[in-house]
Amino acid sequence: MTRSRVLRFTRRHVLATAAALASAAIAGPAAAQAYPAKPITFLVPFAAGSATDQLARALGTSITEETKQAVVVDNKAGASGMMAAQAAARAAADGYTVLITTNTTHAANEHLYKKLPYDPVKDFAPVTGLGKGGQVLVVKVDSPYKTVADLVAKAKKDSGKLSFGSGSSSSRVAGEMFKQLTSTEILHVPYKSNPNALTDLLGGQIDFMITDTATGVPQVKGGKLRALGVSTTKRIALLPEVPTIDEAGVKGYDMGYWFAAYVPAGTPAPVVERLRALLVNGTKSAAAKSFFDAGGSEAWTTTPDELTRFQAAESQKWGRIIKAAGIEAE
Repeated sequence: MTRSRVLRFTRRHVLATAAALASAAIAGPAAAQAYPAKPITFLVPFAAGSATDQLARALGTSITEETKQAVVVDNKAGASGMMAAQAAARAAADGYTVLITTNTTHAANEHLYKKLPYDPVKDFAPVTGLGKGGQVLVVKVDSPYKTVADLVAKAKKDSGKLSFGSGSSSSRVAGEMFKQLTSTEILHVPYKSNPNALTDLLGGQIDFMITDTATGVPQVKGGKLRALGVSTTKRIALLPEVPTIDEAGVKGYDMGYWFAAYVPAGTPAPVVERLRALLVNGTKSAAAKSFFDAGGSEAWTTTPDELTRFQAAESQKWGRIIKAAGIEAE
């Protein structure tokens, strides 16, 4: 190719790129102004009834009321949230597919699995944090274990005979951390989602689980489960009589969780900002407030940049916990 042809090609390429960027700059605000012009799909990595599902539905109700557009909640439970995260990563980058998720898919999984079908950083554009909460260690209401000390004593006496269930990475790591700090061997039983694990706990198939408060507290209040301890360093208002697991003798125990919203990488910034505003408003709605109050969690919102930094710090934290717990990547 001659030098003149190279120059002509380069000039055409530069002009075409400039035109595309200018067009995107013009279309961006217009697209955001029109957004949402059709129904939005919320992809949820856990089953109906899970804490993430409950929050997604509350936020969806708020967005529908504000925009008059439907929000469809699509529960893709299984594989520790990987199915939903993969589907979201592959969706069109137009703001109409939103991943309502937790630290499971965006901080823990990369340390629990050797190969992920998605990249928690490169495949997504952060939108906003949504909420934070703690977990609760629960047993059947007629269980012989009345305290955390009872559970630990049994686990030490009959090594490997007790079992705990989990339906999320938060719940799994909470149980593994319990094993590590109590120097016990307890069988882990995996489930697609925490409500599925609770069903087996109520049926006596497993001995205990450490689940998010939004899922566990209603069962405790309903008299079906007994709470032995909460995972955070402070007691929660919904269960003031229940000690922290640390207070109950497992020193250094502290394990919470968070919710956040992501869209596919490449989603126009004006659309991300419009969606963020809708979600932030949603966290203040009556439905969301009811969810946070009932589960002992709280609203927590961020800018996209703040969520990016927070996610990076959380990934490092979860990596340390998982390594210290001796969990081998699958």
